[in-house]
Amino acid sequence: MAGDLPEYYFRVRENGAFVFRVDTENRQRRIDMDQIAVVNIRKSEIKPHGDRELSDRDMAAITEWMAERLKLIEHRDIDDILRAVDYLNTTTHWAQSRATDEQLEAVTDPLLLAMHDLRTVLVRKKADRILKDD
Repeated sequence: MAGDLPEYYFRVRENGAFVFRVDTENRQRRIDMDQIAVVNIRKSEIKPHGDRELSDRDMAAITEWMAERLKLIEHRDIDDILRAVDYLNTTTHWAQSRATDEQLEAVTDPLLLAMHDLRTVLVRKKADRILKDD
């Protein structure tokens, strides 16, 4: 089992990760995780933990993880937005076919404001892209 473990473990947090080196080569034959760095994805920062100096191998593993993590976050963002489109469609169907007057009263104003805000931003961004292309 120990031979199948990765050399590094990334404990994901909101804006990055804590990076640990995984060690299974010890007398007790147990898994030791030694924190070596803290990563901030938003700032593209890699800070060694404590007085450590990161090796080229450490840095390569961390930067590779950061690149993969950014791809995953980007994919999830688009997936979340496409899911929101589905929710809007099901909300439309619900409002048209099943919603009671009381339910509609409870959600109409917040939905209209959110949709107006979204529409305003999307129209402005679309106009900016069109003008940029011209």
